[in-house]
Amino acid sequence: MASIDAIELTQALIQCPSVTPENAGALEVLENALKPLGFACHRLPFSQDGTPDVDNLYARLGASGPNLCFAGHTDVVPVGDEMAWTHPPFGAEIHDGVLYGRGAVDMKTAIACFVSATARFLGEQGADFGGSISYLITGDEEGPAINGTIKVLDWMVSQGEYIDACIVGEPTNTDVIGETIKIGRRGSLNGYITQMGSQGHVAYPQHADNPVPKLLKLLSALVDQPLDEGTEHFQPSNLEVTSVDVGNPATNVIPNQAKAQFNVRFNDTYTPASLEDELRFRLDNAGDNFEAEMLASGESFLTPPGLLSESMSAAVTQVTGLTPELSTSGGTSDARFIKDHCAVAEFGLLNITAHKVDEHVAVDDILKLTDIYYEMICGYFEKAKA
Repeated sequence: MASIDAIELTQALIQCPSVTPENAGALEVLENALKPLGFACHRLPFSQDGTPDVDNLYARLGASGPNLCFAGHTDVVPVGDEMAWTHPPFGAEIHDGVLYGRGAVDMKTAIACFVSATARFLGEQGADFGGSISYLITGDEEGPAINGTIKVLDWMVSQGEYIDACIVGEPTNTDVIGETIKIGRRGSLNGYITQMGSQGHVAYPQHADNPVPKLLKLLSALVDQPLDEGTEHFQPSNLEVTSVDVGNPATNVIPNQAKAQFNVRFNDTYTPASLEDELRFRLDNAGDNFEAEMLASGESFLTPPGLLSESMSAAVTQVTGLTPELSTSGGTSDARFIKDHCAVAEFGLLNITAHKVDEHVAVDDILKLTDIYYEMICGYFEKAKA
């Protein structure tokens, strides 16, 4: 069984300028690494009116369960001002032990590390190791997330393809590799409020109805009392007002309406529906003559500690000596779709330079992450047989 160098594969992936929704050859690079290992690869392009077409990949080795899946994305965010980069964003250059490039952290390196770890595992165990390994790779994670993971999962169900556990390679650590494994995520809900009023001259307020104080009262009702106190695995739900906008350039005119928007990152105390009920209750008791729209982009979820997280934790400790925290912090990821199909956990690199100019990863961390993934694969299948 051929070995695969995680550093070289990382460089090859980064050198594909796969800014969402472009593939730019990234999936071909990945296929060329997986096929010699024996993986059956399925390219899955999806489209939908009003959204860009997206190419995806599902690859599997083995026909029996359990099926351990690695999920990730080859698409990256735009580089921004390319002149601000110290090293070419798609050059994948290594300087002083650091590899630079868009996607180095989020998250082409993690894909390369898992492929390298898989090759090492197969080289030692052979293809008959008592299960299957698969890859679910999308080109739509940094975009609308419509033609990516969620549609691949639907395709898998239609084909009788099921996964038993999934590692998502998002960057999960802040200071050192091994700090944090994500076993869940908070949900996210966006809210939009329009408070109606009546325009008039500031000198004659009796002939107008100023919406601004009323809007502030509505916002106070949302934030003055905590939504909850948190739960066993989740921090308290948090509401942040992100915009207050009147759009009034005149200082002597009372506006006819005022708008605000907010976001709630919520824990498993709520479903999107029950959270909206709570927020509308607070608003209705604080004012009137307003409109409120609320849209949830993800539910909170938790994979209770078990075989997957235990295997991941043991691998982290074996390689780093650290005991990782099982966390539900951070934003959303494609794990929010996968959790409806199987146990899911997230573990990857340091997240400090994700989406930034000069995004980079230490070469030593590439080797360390590869070792962790290798030990995790070994431990998972060993525990599954027990």
